[in-house]
Amino acid sequence: QVQLVESGGGLVQSGGSLRLSCAASGRTFSIATMGWFRQAPGKEREFVAAIRWNGSRTYYADSMKGRFTISRDNAKNTMYLQMNDLKPEETAVYYCAADFDYTGSYYLAQRYDFWGPGTQVTVSS
Repeated sequence: QVQLVESGGGLVQSGGSLRLSCAASGRTFSIATMGWFRQAPGKEREFVAAIRWNGSRTYYADSMKGRFTISRDNAKNTMYLQMNDLKPEETAVYYCAADFDYTGSYYLAQRYDFWGPGTQVTVSS
């Protein structure tokens, strides 16, 4: 019922910055929560950040606090992730996700109903 497409990934040097976007379409009026996750080769998909679509509450994984900023533009049906001071170990495919309700833990990937195909972020050392 919702389609998501990420963009903005690419190659950046250690300590650099990158801004990711996630465009939503379909039943966007039903979105309650959106989040960002990442997955490196051979590793589990991990939580990065989340935001309430109709509110200002945001959530971050501990390692991202102070460096990453999640935001959204409801009029454009778009979510953003500003990433600063990137580290090589943060090289991964970054995914955006959406959920129609407010229940469940925001940091668990399994609670989200819709996912984008991902965008590659590579941080060189």
